[in-house]
Amino acid sequence: MIPILSAGIAPGLALLVFFYLRDRYETEPVATVAKAFLYGIVVTFPVMFLQYVLDEEQIVSSGFMQAFLATAMPEEFMKWFVLYFLIYTHTHFDEPYDGIVYATSVSLGFATAENVLYLVAHGVEYAFMRALLPVSSHALFGAIMGYYFSRAKFGERHLEKKMLAAALFVPFFLHGSFDYILFIESTWIYYMVPFMLFLWWFAMRKVKKAHVLTDVYHRLKM
Repeated sequence: MIPILSAGIAPGLALLVFFYLRDRYETEPVATVAKAFLYGIVVTFPVMFLQYVLDEEQIVSSGFMQAFLATAMPEEFMKWFVLYFLIYTHTHFDEPYDGIVYATSVSLGFATAENVLYLVAHGVEYAFMRALLPVSSHALFGAIMGYYFSRAKFGERHLEKKMLAAALFVPFFLHGSFDYILFIESTWIYYMVPFMLFLWWFAMRKVKKAHVLTDVYHRLKM
């Protein structure tokens, strides 16, 4: 069990540290980041229960519906819900890059819980591929979601609702596309490699933009 727990937890924590240490100004309190991570773990269970019901009742049958409606929508909505209602107005969310930190924390909490449960059920031999694809993709979806939350909070007020909607629907579309590729049984790897390269590029571009917004925000405060 210890190897499974280690293999299941390590990728999420490593990615969380990666995004956390990229904060150039006031690093967030570790306790607050840990809370966000735990929120992500907690919401894993109602999401998995909903997905179990959808599967058992055969409410969604096609690969497209399973990818977008049974997987991507509930997972991204619950992460968005936690960020909006528990973190968006938090006093420690006080600069644009913070959106990246907190969104990746929630997303990686979810991914870590999901990863541990998967490895318990299927074996530690899947750990490397899980770290490379589902765990890292959740981190990148979180970074993208966090960027739009930061735009909503620190950008122009008339764009707030638009940015909050983008914080949900852009990761939802990317997540659904990721899962749909997995349904292409024999040739999925040929689509997944360019998709993951694009996802890393797109997410890190949002991280870079969040840094620019944070630099501007601090210059204006001086």
